[in-house]
Amino acid sequence: MSHSALPHADHAHALVDQLDVVVATATTHLADQVVDDGRVDTAFVDEQGTLAYDLATVASGVQAARALLEVATGPDAAPDEAGLALAFAADVATDLVTRATGRWGTWGLDDDPLGAVDDAIAAGRSTGLLAEIGQRVLRTGQAAPRHLDDDLEMVRDAFRRFAEDRVAPIAEQVHRDDDDIPDAIISGLAEMGCFALSIPAEHGGMADGGPDELLNMVLVTEELSRGSLGVAGSLITRPEIIGTAILKGGTDDQKQRWLPSIASGEKMCAVAVTEPDHGSDVASLATTAVRDGDDWVLNGVKTWCTFAGRAEYLLVLARTDTDPAAGHRGLSLFVVDKPRFAGHEWSVQQDGGGRMEARAIPTLGYRGMHSFEVAIDSWRVPHANLIGEDDGVGRGFYLQMQAFANARLQTAARALGVMQSALDEAVRYAGQRRVFGQALGDYELSQVKMARMAALIAANRAFAFRVARQLAAGTGQLGASQVKQLACRSAEWVTREAQQLHGGYGYAEEYTVSRLFVDARVLSIFEGADEVLALRVIARQLLADAAGA
Repeated sequence: MSHSALPHADHAHALVDQLDVVVATATTHLADQVVDDGRVDTAFVDEQGTLAYDLATVASGVQAARALLEVATGPDAAPDEAGLALAFAADVATDLVTRATGRWGTWGLDDDPLGAVDDAIAAGRSTGLLAEIGQRVLRTGQAAPRHLDDDLEMVRDAFRRFAEDRVAPIAEQVHRDDDDIPDAIISGLAEMGCFALSIPAEHGGMADGGPDELLNMVLVTEELSRGSLGVAGSLITRPEIIGTAILKGGTDDQKQRWLPSIASGEKMCAVAVTEPDHGSDVASLATTAVRDGDDWVLNGVKTWCTFAGRAEYLLVLARTDTDPAAGHRGLSLFVVDKPRFAGHEWSVQQDGGGRMEARAIPTLGYRGMHSFEVAIDSWRVPHANLIGEDDGVGRGFYLQMQAFANARLQTAARALGVMQSALDEAVRYAGQRRVFGQALGDYELSQVKMARMAALIAANRAFAFRVARQLAAGTGQLGASQVKQLACRSAEWVTREAQQLHGGYGYAEEYTVSRLFVDARVLSIFEGADEVLALRVIARQLLADAAGA
């Protein structure tokens, strides 16, 4: 057998192994420059920002390629899954070459470090292979098997049916009119235990500490996002963030006081972290909380507070140490009670003069939940509402970051749902539309597009499943950031290609794919903007690990 005729699995293994070597070499090379006395020099990382960003992005792709390869060559894999894994790995290799050609030395690499696996790359990019995959996708409508056990499939199926029967029929109206999410959607999901998935049973939730408890959350989120990102897919995110923060840092009394009402859906949640002048620079937040007896008095402006109108619990990150030198060590987390409001503007005043006012920020997509700018003026919060009380002073940043790990995985699941919906629409349209005398799906180019869309979805899904199990076991924080970065960028490409396959109709609001395209655009911005996530989280951790820091 010639090397070029090796089976897809062998080619995929060789290619992913070599990609691992290239990433490890480049990471060590950069770490030698930016790690000083065991610490990553953030300023130097920023000076090498393009290299650090490219390296982080490729590393995320390689991890997804490894996750898909493990599934595609496992004992339960279908015969054609190895080809899908090879196709994705070849795309990752091509992305690496595109980013590094002409500056291999900057990466600490010799020219053409993938030369030894040229045959594997060629096999993975073969139009014959891709067209074959595309034909299968057009027949089945699926990227790849999920390999779930019966219990997990039952969960997925229940929420898939809810999304198809209850969410999808109203998704276009909510998007076009920027309506509120109907209460019937929220109450229906509450009855199904949607908000209880990650809260322990002892606090009214459904989490049992098992290895698949976060995988349940991923499956539910994907199916709801497949129906609509704005109407249902994001409803779990804020309870996930606030619930995790309370579980990690709250007192026993706070857990008993807040978690059961979150788990039951009685209390909806919103998060107020970002500020107009600081964006992702959380350590520089300016909203203050000043102690006054048994209360804290909050002042400041928060922005992009999604669902802050309907929410009754507002998680606010504020500066309890007003010395700017305290940085992230001066931040604390508060659970602020507020009434629920409908619509795009609201205001509320406390006895004694405290006030909150908010207006929704008009957005091109991701409508229904509404993202608010909230002005907080002398709003009094009991000390008992500071997460951790005395022990929580100054711990807000750390609790927020821990909570974001689960939220980033959940955002990757949202991206998966949007991508799967885009694939659904593309398959449906390609089977119905005739162009120049034949079905759109019969053209090789359409089939290749379908194959690449399927490879992205399958790789991100395999990666998300792996990270879900890692986080449940107490690891996987880096993986959560990586899968979030990759899945959100992938969703932009997949929805773009699905829209392109629709031609002019893809630009018409009457077609679902136009909504998917604008919804996908937000994914790389929230829960950690793509660039910040790559430079300040993924690259830093990769470099620290490479240096043994």
